[in-house]
Amino acid sequence: MLYHLLYPLHTTFSAFNVFRYITFRTIYASLTAFLICFFLGPWVIRKLAGLQVGQYIRQDGPESHRKKAGTPTMGGILIIAAVVSSTLLWADLSDYFVWICLEVMLGFGLIGFMDDYLMLIKKRNKGLSGRQKILFQSVLALVTGYLVYSCPDFNTKVTIPFIKKLSPDLGVGYVFFAAFVVVAASNAVNLTDGLDGLAIGPVTIAAATYMMFAYVAGHVKIANYLQIHYVARAGELAVFCGALAGAGLGFLWFNAYPAQIFMGDVGSLSLGAALGTVAVITKQEIMLALVGGLFVIEALSVIFQVGFFKLTKGGRIFKMAPLHHHFELKGWPEPKVIVRFWIIAIALAMVSLSSLKLR
Repeated sequence: MLYHLLYPLHTTFSAFNVFRYITFRTIYASLTAFLICFFLGPWVIRKLAGLQVGQYIRQDGPESHRKKAGTPTMGGILIIAAVVSSTLLWADLSDYFVWICLEVMLGFGLIGFMDDYLMLIKKRNKGLSGRQKILFQSVLALVTGYLVYSCPDFNTKVTIPFIKKLSPDLGVGYVFFAAFVVVAASNAVNLTDGLDGLAIGPVTIAAATYMMFAYVAGHVKIANYLQIHYVARAGELAVFCGALAGAGLGFLWFNAYPAQIFMGDVGSLSLGAALGTVAVITKQEIMLALVGGLFVIEALSVIFQVGFFKLTKGGRIFKMAPLHHHFELKGWPEPKVIVRFWIIAIALAMVSLSSLKLR
């Protein structure tokens, strides 16, 4: 909005020329989203507590989590509000990709909201059934995949990390591939959201990483120099990712151990889907498995645990899944699990960024 209102004035007042630069608008989108979460956070916490929107703890979870029952949840509403408002304020709203990302965030946020709301009605840690969630997610993800695919001149080749000359073209099949990336990312973040600040930390790191990917993918000279796929106007997604990272930091202020608020499924599902969508548009689809490697590990721990349990009729690989609960039951204090997982996320992000040169 500010871009459209103020940048045209640069011919009269040269100072407004700064609105031309994506880097400038990304910085201030980040700060705006952070400040929205920071200042509105206490009010949102009081409001949710007043409405008795409290967290229900799974009965088979670690005993130490019992004390978290009743902590205000559905804080993802605050994150979504901060990201959407900051993006609308600082991004170039004529950019097709920006609207796709906002549509995904709001759509998956609605699915998460329904899930959280049903938990409150049923007063137990179960909302939508697994099949219902996957169905709603898949439909929305397929629509998203089609919107990206139908964008003029969009490249349907898949980028293989660290390999320059291998880029299989999926054609119309790219719609289904994109949908898979979005749904997988959404659920992986959802599974990771089990400890105070555990999910929002790596989400913020991943958002900052894709902020860089978006900027270079949308800059024709840099993209050609780095020999990566150039995606016209994808650079504007740096503003969206900046808002995502800023909102993540603002929310972490209140979600850090001991958490005053949880994001709920309305937050985790929408954040994961947003990251998956940005990964698809910037042509760094498979790279998301490395950038968000922590989410992948958490998701795989659940898949392996469930599969092994069924095959052996009761056997277990981990003490409890997802993986963060395994380390808790091994005696690691919750803050230690959280910080060490953050360290892993930072290391994976650094390796991912190195792919821009190691090709």
